[in-house]
Formats: sequence, C-alpha cells, structure tokens
Amino acid sequence: MKPINIAAPQFEYDADDPDGYRAGMMRLGPLVGAELLGVSIYDIPPDQSICPYHYEHGEEEWLIVLSGAPSLRRPDGTEALAPWDVVCFRRGSEGAHKVTNETDREVRVLFFSNVSHPAVAVYPDSDKIGVFTAGRADNVMVRRSSNVEYYDGERSG
Repeated sequence: MKPINIAAPQFEYDADDPDGYRAGMMRLGPLVGAELLGVSIYDIPPDQSICPYHYEHGEEEWLIVLSGAPSLRRPDGTEALAPWDVVCFRRGSEGAHKVTNETDREVRVLFFSNVSHPAVAVYPDSDKIGVFTAGRADNVMVRRSSNVEYYDGERSG
C-alpha cells in the first residue's frame, strides 16, 4: 500500500449530522489497508463535538490532540486538553468520553483503536446501545430500556 501524507487532511463532513456534532473526519485505516487498527483525524469546528458521550465494549480508544484546546468529558468531570496531550479510553464505563470544541478556533485530534466486530457502544445520556457489525447489515441502535427476555418471540419446535 502506498503511504499517505496527513499534513493537509481531506475531511469528510456528514450532512446528516445534527448541529453540535458536525465534525469533519478522515479515516486513515482504509487508505493504508489496515485491518486491525482504526485511525481517524477529526476537525472539530467551534461549538461542535465528535460524537455523544459514550463508552465502548471490546475496543480501547486513544486520543492525541494535534491542535487547539478541546474539552474532554469523562466520568469524573470535564477538563481542557492541550496540543500533544494523549489520553487512553479503556473498555467499559470507566472509559466513557466526549470530545467538544468549546473555543472559537478549530480543533484537530487523532483517534486510534483496535478494530473489533461486533463492536458495542453505550450512550449513557440517551440510554442507548449501538451494535456495529463488520458488514453493517446487522447494525442496530436501541434504547437499553427496551430490553426483552431471551426467548421473547421464539417458538418451540
């Protein structure tokens, strides 16, 4: 695979992202043929976040601040980060996090994690769980409160 240069990333913005979550993203893994490690660079405009407060089951995530001063919300509170700060978000609820730009300048961060499918993410603020599969055909986002019994809907025989 040919090397890529990330000095001037080409960010993609999803038009369906609601205000507050309009960050640009450049996924590096597919560009270099990666299978086991996911790496993305995010461009976070003022008053935007990368994604809702969440934690992962099965994936450990790392954050490196490239420029700007993002705010990092974790279970023990919110703190300001500085360029070249590195943070690890462990699997499970202790690794919950949300990265937001509360400044008036662009923020750039790099995230990387192991790639695991199926992946499960929990969104405590909105009581949701997302299950993400390799082929995406069986992806689902549900409210935790919609829990059903194991044999719900099954027929014997």
